[in-house]
Amino acid sequence: MRTDAIVVGAGIVGISVALHLQKAGRSVLLVDRGQPGGETSYGNAGLIQREGVYPYGFPHDFGALIRYAMNNTIDAHYHWNAIPKLAPFLWSYWMHSRASQHEAIAHKYATLIEHCVTEHDALAQEAGATDLLRRKGWMKVFRTPFEQETRLAEAARWKRDYGLNHRALDAAALRIEEPHLDQSLIGGLHWTDPVTVIDPLGLSKAYLALFEKLGGRVAQGDAGTLAQDGDRWSVTLADGTKALGMDAVVALGPWADVLTRRLGYHLPLAVKRGYHMHYKPLGNAVLNHPVLDTERGYFLAPMRQGVRLTTGAEFANRDAPKTPVQLARAEPIARTLFPLGERLDAEPWLGNRPCTPDMMPIIGPAPKHRNLWFSFGHAHHGLTLAAVTGRMVAEMVSGQKVFVDPTPFAPARFG
Repeated sequence: MRTDAIVVGAGIVGISVALHLQKAGRSVLLVDRGQPGGETSYGNAGLIQREGVYPYGFPHDFGALIRYAMNNTIDAHYHWNAIPKLAPFLWSYWMHSRASQHEAIAHKYATLIEHCVTEHDALAQEAGATDLLRRKGWMKVFRTPFEQETRLAEAARWKRDYGLNHRALDAAALRIEEPHLDQSLIGGLHWTDPVTVIDPLGLSKAYLALFEKLGGRVAQGDAGTLAQDGDRWSVTLADGTKALGMDAVVALGPWADVLTRRLGYHLPLAVKRGYHMHYKPLGNAVLNHPVLDTERGYFLAPMRQGVRLTTGAEFANRDAPKTPVQLARAEPIARTLFPLGERLDAEPWLGNRPCTPDMMPIIGPAPKHRNLWFSFGHAHHGLTLAAVTGRMVAEMVSGQKVFVDPTPFAPARFG
């Protein structure tokens, strides 16, 4: 089988890359070992975070560090046996999260974020999936004046520096917006620019259907077999046949390093694991917006499947068994925030977020190989940046002017 381009990895990023390449007139084969969109892309909080110009950093305040050291919080958990392996990554992540470094990263990162809604809108419109998008934004809710004042001041800075829109809600305004939330909350911060997705897997499937409608092909195969074959790239499919393409794009998310190491790249990738569970609301309770319980560190999002409770970051080896302790800690607190009923999933879902220490994705040409392209490392913003990344990679592969300067995200920045 011959094609112009092979994309390995069919998460939302890989699907978006393949779709944009197909739209650019390339014949594309999208290869994955399992169901497209069924891994990390399925289990996120459903946010297209237009406000997310500051990627999620490592906290530097002393109080947070003490809490995390005790390893009993909802927003962070770690496996002791994983720390020696993760230590170099965590140290570099800590250093990049210093205030001055984080601000410099945000100015680069904002060039991606500013296009996230418009690029998803364009694909969703073409894919007939606009019914999956909601334009109500999302909220942080507060229990203490200190947290409220801190986050509102931060939002004011982001409005000044990046033009991000928000509303400050006092307790009465919050109750109007979300009458079924805990009445003791003192207020909220409503980010109004983001778009939310009520079925992330459904969005992936819609983009995939558009890709196939345009002539793209999907096949099961082992991405680990990707290799140079003369002047082309080859991958072995599940039926034993070999596919050949002039260009190859690695979009394997948290599994990217398995392939890139074999190809001679030593990129500083790690994973943050996360869990979710769906619940049926009690009685006639309705959650109108996705909500972050800021001080407790968990997230509730209204989805087609029910109310999705997602947890913070778990630092562990990627393939370690599930340890959903954060979910167990969050659930009783979440039930006091919003009237959650029965669990709707047989067991907690676990996903892996692919992360870099500088908090920016790896997008661009592989330094040591011709016609090999990388597209991974989006951390918490895989859904947010998928459509932007897809367009960027397609423009690079096609030799067009890239609509976002790709230099800050190039694989070559890691040497």
